[in-house]
Amino acid sequence: MITQSFIFLERVGNKIEKNIWKNGINTWDNFLTKKYIKGLSRHRKLYYDRKILNARKALYSFDSAYFLDILPQSEMWRLYDFFREDAVFLDIETTGLSKNNDDITVFGLYDGINTKIMIKGINLDYNALKKELQKYKLIVTFNGASFDLPFIEKRYPNLLPKVPNFDVRSITDRLGLTGGLKNIEKTLGIKRNPIIEKFYGGDALTLWRMYRATGDDYYLNLLVEYNEYDIMNLKIVAEHCVKKMKERVLNVSYKNQFNLDAGQ
Repeated sequence: MITQSFIFLERVGNKIEKNIWKNGINTWDNFLTKKYIKGLSRHRKLYYDRKILNARKALYSFDSAYFLDILPQSEMWRLYDFFREDAVFLDIETTGLSKNNDDITVFGLYDGINTKIMIKGINLDYNALKKELQKYKLIVTFNGASFDLPFIEKRYPNLLPKVPNFDVRSITDRLGLTGGLKNIEKTLGIKRNPIIEKFYGGDALTLWRMYRATGDDYYLNLLVEYNEYDIMNLKIVAEHCVKKMKERVLNVSYKNQFNLDAGQ
């Protein structure tokens, strides 16, 4: 999808991007081969050519960080298809939001195949976690732009790699999927273990406190399982949303192309 996007170009919003598609230009290569594009001056067209060439070079060098400053946060989903194999699904559990005692109890990472759960006081190691995160080109979260990533940055400065964050929450509302991750899972028919199915965000903190108070691994295992469902189901939700966003965007694109071809 990213190679069909023009929204990263200066002064190009959704309306201008749709106008570009309306001219039968659906990819970067299409854009570069055109000498003239209706609505763009020659100077602006040449400037955009250079920007697209730079973006293409970065993309095929797997330099996802290049898009951090040029692609709006709400459009980071467009990177997912290209960086799918180098994406990590991330979710944290915390001790809450008290001013003096806020901390991360669980880091959950999922690469699409395996989960890696790091727990405070057991196997949570800053250097090992930082090394693990450096493997990835895209971080996928749910509400991570507002909560998880700022919380991590506050508690563990410089832990996160400088790569884009695809926050799935940024597109769920646009698709009519409201509420938190678990509500969206239910809407999409995604299941969890019946015991875990009953848990919500606040219950993760309760499980942590019960584990700390009793030392009983039963509570810790439930917390880990809860976190694993969060990151594994996040992948299902993310891919559903990306598919729907692509259909919505590309239907506009190809419909316009069809109409253009029919009129020639």
